[in-house]
Amino acid sequence: MTRSTDTARPGERYVIKNVVKGSIGNLIEWYDWYTYAAFSIYFAATFFPKGNPTAQLLDTAGIFAVGFLMRPIGGWILGRFADKFGRRAALTLSVTMMAAGSLLIAVTPGYASIGIAAPVVLVLARLLQGLSVGGEYGTSATYLSEVATQGKRGFYSSFQYVTLIAGQLLALGLQIVLQAILTEQQLMSWGWRIGFGIGALGAVVAMYLRRTMDESESFRAEQRSSGNRQAGGLRMLLQYPRQCLLVVGLTLGGTIAFYTYTTYLQKFMILTSGIPKSTVTLINFVALVLFVALQPLAGALSDRIGRRRLLMFFGICGTLFTVPLLMLLANTKNPVGAFLIMLAGLVIVSGYTSINAIVKAELFPTHVRALGVGLPYALTVAIFGGSTEYLALALKNAGHEQIFFYYVAGCVLISLVVYGFMRETSHNSPLDAQPNTELSERDAVR
Repeated sequence: MTRSTDTARPGERYVIKNVVKGSIGNLIEWYDWYTYAAFSIYFAATFFPKGNPTAQLLDTAGIFAVGFLMRPIGGWILGRFADKFGRRAALTLSVTMMAAGSLLIAVTPGYASIGIAAPVVLVLARLLQGLSVGGEYGTSATYLSEVATQGKRGFYSSFQYVTLIAGQLLALGLQIVLQAILTEQQLMSWGWRIGFGIGALGAVVAMYLRRTMDESESFRAEQRSSGNRQAGGLRMLLQYPRQCLLVVGLTLGGTIAFYTYTTYLQKFMILTSGIPKSTVTLINFVALVLFVALQPLAGALSDRIGRRRLLMFFGICGTLFTVPLLMLLANTKNPVGAFLIMLAGLVIVSGYTSINAIVKAELFPTHVRALGVGLPYALTVAIFGGSTEYLALALKNAGHEQIFFYYVAGCVLISLVVYGFMRETSHNSPLDAQPNTELSERDAVR
C-alpha cells in the first residue's frame, strides 16, 4: 500500500510542476494582452487626435478588435506547430511574440509626435500580439489537459482561466497602484507605458520557464507511435467537422459573455453608470479576484458531475439574466451595487470559463488536438469576442445601447441549444485513448 502511494506522488508532482510553469507563461501572455484594455482609457488620447472621449475609446476598441483578426492565423500556425514539433516549443514561441508586441507599444511615440504613424504602429503591435494569443489558447489548453491527472482534468485545466484572469488582475492591480502614485495627467502622458514595459520584461521569465517544461506524455507517445507523420494540417483537421462546429457553438455565447463582464464592463460603468474611473478599477479588481477563485472550484465540480451540467447552467442563466443585470447596472451609481451585479455575471460565466479548455481538448485526438482546439475557437473569438466591446461602444455612440444587452443574451441562447444536444465529453474522451487507436475512435466523440 505504501509503495503504491509513493509511486503516485512523483506523478502528481510532475503534473503540478508543469501546470505551474505552463500557467505562469499563460499569465504573462494574458497580462500583456489585457494591459491594452486596462490602460486604453489613458492612452487613447496619445495615439489618436483630440476629440470626443467616447470616439477615442471607440478607436482603441477598434484596434483591440483588429488584434483578434490575427488570432485564427495564430491558432492555425502555432496549433499546427504544436502538433508537429511539440507543445513546449509552441508555447515558448508564443510568449516571445507577445513580448515583442508589448515592447513596441511601450516605446512608440504618440500622435502629436509622429502623426498617423502612431496608430499604425499600435495596430501592428496588436496584430503581433493577436498572432501570439491565438496560438497560446489552443496550445495551452492542450498542454494542461494532456499533463493533467485523469479524473482531475477539469480541475487542472481550469488553471488556464485562473492565469488568464490573473493576467487581467495584474494589469488592473498595476493600474490601481499607478492611480495612487501618479496624477491622471501623468498617467495619460507617460504612466500607461509602465504597464507595457513590465509585460515585456515578464515575458523573458516566462520564456525561460517554458523552455524547462516537460513535453506532454501524450505528444511523446504520439511521436513514438507514428513518428508524428500524421500531425497537423487543415486537411487532417477537416476529418473532424462535427467537433470543429461544436467548438464554435461552445465558444460563441461564452466568449461574448466573458468579454462583456470582464473587459467591457469597465467602460460601461464609467460611461453609462457614471462611476469614477478609480472606483471602477477597484470594483473590477475585487470581482475578478473572486472570479479567479471560482475557476478551480467549478473545474473540480465538473470532474464529479460532468462538463455538460456546468455548461447548461451558464447557458440558462446567461440567457435569462443578462438583460436584467445590464439594465440594472446602467442605472446603478452605488459602487457596492455595481460590484454585486458584476459578480453575479461572473458567477454565471464561470460555468463556461472554468471548463471550456478541457471540453474542447476532450473532442480531438493528440495528432490534431492543438490545432483542433485553437483554430475553431480563435475564429469564433475573432468574429464575436473581439468585436464585443467595439459593438457595445458603437451602439452606445448611436444611442441604442440596450440593443447590445439583447445581443449578448441571444448569442448565449444559441450556445445553450448546442449544450442541450451535445454529449458529456468527459466520457470516452480521446485523451484516454492510446495513440495508435485515437484515429479510429474519432466517431466516439460525435
